[in-house]
Amino acid sequence: MDSQTLMMLSEQYIAHTYNRYPLLLVRGKGTRVWDLDGKEYLDFFAGLAVCNLGHCHPKVVKAIQDQAEKLIHVSNLYYIEPQIQLASLLCKHSFAGKVFFCNSGAEANEGALKLARKYAKEKIGEDRYEVITMENSFHGRTLATLTATAQKKYHKGYGPLMPGFKYVPFNDLKAVRQAIDPKTCAVLLEPIQGEGGVNIPSEGYLKGLREICDEKGILLILDEVQVGMGRTGKLFAYEHEDMKPDLLTVAKSLAGGVPIGALLIRDEIAKSFEPGDHASTFGGNPLATAAGVAALSAILEEGMLDHCRRVGEYFLSRLEEIKKKFPFVQDVRGRGLILGMELKIEGAEIVKKMMEKGFLINCTAGNVLRFLPPLIVTEEEVDQMIKALEETFEKLQTSSTNNQISSNSQ
Repeated sequence: MDSQTLMMLSEQYIAHTYNRYPLLLVRGKGTRVWDLDGKEYLDFFAGLAVCNLGHCHPKVVKAIQDQAEKLIHVSNLYYIEPQIQLASLLCKHSFAGKVFFCNSGAEANEGALKLARKYAKEKIGEDRYEVITMENSFHGRTLATLTATAQKKYHKGYGPLMPGFKYVPFNDLKAVRQAIDPKTCAVLLEPIQGEGGVNIPSEGYLKGLREICDEKGILLILDEVQVGMGRTGKLFAYEHEDMKPDLLTVAKSLAGGVPIGALLIRDEIAKSFEPGDHASTFGGNPLATAAGVAALSAILEEGMLDHCRRVGEYFLSRLEEIKKKFPFVQDVRGRGLILGMELKIEGAEIVKKMMEKGFLINCTAGNVLRFLPPLIVTEEEVDQMIKALEETFEKLQTSSTNNQISSNSQ
């Protein structure tokens, strides 16, 4: 069946919740993917920060194959070997003492919100239930995480939203302090806002939040669904500052492309969860956690964190060069291999032009080009993408100049 036929069938049978590009991908390896017609693309989006190891990493593929031959699913009423192994690894390499497994970032954030409220009622005060989140945040599509997401465009049509959330500006410690009241139980935020436009806070912001939360006796929850698992050059983004959260969520890249989510919990707080309080039928299933063990081991053992930091610095420097050449580039920013280029114009058309050239990038917040390549991307591949981006910008600038001349001559 050809691409056009398949895309028509997709429009006919699949709920229209995505504005899809006219591209049907069928194969991936490393930093590259191929469409049904055999065209190759360099992937600087990685399935939205999912394929941190690249596509079809051999260790992940083997782990999936081996586990699928032994046991695909069993209930969480029984002990599951790869689940235990992955939880042990996550705790060993983080602040956490316990892990709850689920299937997505939204599920992980939902669990964090439930646990924060339950712990607060037990340990802080019966009336403690409100959560402070940040403007331009994104935490998921369930009703609670949608409400936690402080962007009105995602709320449209879903009211009344859940009560118990306050929004404050990102990167503003004073605003957080002023928002805390006798009902506050937690602060929830992304260490770097992804969907909000690759917004990176000032140095000391996370540490300052930790100090405020300690002072007020409330919990600090970090949503590292997009930036965790090595994306910033450290396994977790909070490691860039001298602080530790109480709860942390990960998902996307945790299992190298297999759906999974996890809530990492400080030991004392985990005690508030009792059997029957929270559950997930497929959470921590043998297949996903076996893939997770392989993916996390690869990140830790194959030098990906050092590589990410080094290539990320190079990538940012190349974006800075472009900024100097084109006046419609407002700003560039990034940490590790999550990078953004803020434009003074809309970015959607640039994404399409880059796709035509064989490069997959993304635009978020309307005018921020977002780059999320696999952690194994090379400087040479960065150069290839930069060259294509420069060519695209040059044509855009020439077209804009010609239009201006034409307008002035009329």
